[in-house]
Amino acid sequence: MDVPELVRQRASTNGAAGQRWLEALPAVVDELARRWALTLGEPFAGGTAGYVVAATDSAGRECVLKIAMPLDMDEHDTFLRSVRAHEIAAGRGCAELLAHDASVPAMLLERLGPNLAELEMTVSEILEAIAATLTTFWRPITVDDGLRTGDEQAQWLARFIVGTWEELDRPCERAVIDHALALCDRRAAAFDPNSAVLVHGDAHGWNTLDAGNGTYKFVDVEGLCSSREHDLAVAMREYNEPLVRGDTARLVRDRAEFLAERCGVDPQAVWEWGFIERVSTGLANLRDFDNDNGPMFLEVARRCR
Repeated sequence: MDVPELVRQRASTNGAAGQRWLEALPAVVDELARRWALTLGEPFAGGTAGYVVAATDSAGRECVLKIAMPLDMDEHDTFLRSVRAHEIAAGRGCAELLAHDASVPAMLLERLGPNLAELEMTVSEILEAIAATLTTFWRPITVDDGLRTGDEQAQWLARFIVGTWEELDRPCERAVIDHALALCDRRAAAFDPNSAVLVHGDAHGWNTLDAGNGTYKFVDVEGLCSSREHDLAVAMREYNEPLVRGDTARLVRDRAEFLAERCGVDPQAVWEWGFIERVSTGLANLRDFDNDNGPMFLEVARRCR
C-alpha cells in the first residue's frame, strides 16, 4: 500500500504495535471499503497518526476514510473522544461524521477542500482563519458529555512531558521542563466546568480545510471539555520559523494577544497553554519523527520561559 512516509515512520518507531498496525492495514482498508460500499482514491499525505484516503460512496458522495493508529489504550480513548466530539458538533465547524467503527478504529467523514497551508495563506491569515473557525466550533458542554476535562488534560500533559523527557535522555534543559510543569499545575487549577466548551484540541492550519463560500471546517478533532484559551494553544505552538528569526519572546506574546483579541479571551492563559503544547509537541516530535521540528519547538520554548 502507498502509506505516507510520516505515517510509516511513526509506526516503525513504535515497535511491535506499530508493525502490527502496518501489516494489518491492507486487509482493514479492503474490509471497510466493502462494508461501507466505498470506491477508494489516493491517500492524503498530511497526517501522521493514521491512514487517510479519499473515497466515494455508492451514492456518489465524496468522503474520507480515516483509519487511526492507536498504539496504546490512551490513544484508543482519544479515538472514542473524537467520535463523541463529532457527534456533539454535528458538522458545525468540523467535518460531518458519516460512520464509524470503534473496533478498528475508523471513521468515514465528509470530504472537504484543501487545508490552509495548501491555500498558500500567510501565517497571519492562517491564525485569523483558525480563530474564526474555532468560534463556530465552540459550544457549551458539561463534564457529563464524557470528554476529558481541561484539568485532566493538563495533568496528562505533565506526565507526558516528564516521561518523554526522561525517555529521550533529557534533550532540553530542566528549566524548560519545570516551567511547563508549573504551567500545567496553573491550568489544571484554573479549569472552570461552568464555562467549559467543546474543544478541538489540535486546531492548526493543516487541520483547517476549505468548506466553500469563504468558510472553513476542522478535521482530526480530539475532543476535550475545557476553556476557549486551551483551544488556541495549538495555533500558538505551530509556525515557529518566523518566531526564531526575531525577538522570540515578544513575538510569541504578540501572537497570544492577536489570538486572544479575535476570540475575546485571556491572552495570558493562551500563552500558558501554548507553552505547554510547544514543549509536549517538541518532545513528541523528537520521539516519533526524524526531522528538525522537535528541536525548534523546544528552542522557542527555551527563549520564552
